[in-house]
Amino acid sequence: MQKQKGFTLIELLVVIAIIGILSSVVMASLNSAREKARDAKRIADLQQMQLALEMYYDDNSGYPLTAAFTAANMADYLPAIPTDPLNVAYVYTATVATDYCLSATIEGTNIPDNDADCLAGAQIYSVAP
Repeated sequence: MQKQKGFTLIELLVVIAIIGILSSVVMASLNSAREKARDAKRIADLQQMQLALEMYYDDNSGYPLTAAFTAANMADYLPAIPTDPLNVAYVYTATVATDYCLSATIEGTNIPDNDADCLAGAQIYSVAP
């Protein structure tokens, strides 16, 4: 009797299971990297808006109030107001022309040390003058 060449069903199922386990581990690692990349973009966006607000302050002797922080009013300083990668709104508040708080919700748990803490929340990163 001649022995047939090939793989048994059990061998194929074991290989498919191993590939599935490896791919889930890789996907979990990629999700963490994506989170960190989105958080880095959020922090960079806040720094860009902070720079634009400082230029606005230099020209107008004050920061725009909350209602005045619009794309039209900031056009000379910021080509477009940045948006969060997941479309969660950045928060800008200014009740007086000498102070403001600019905040974003961070996905990760590592909030940078230069956080202004002007908006309460465990995963809120803020900048202020």
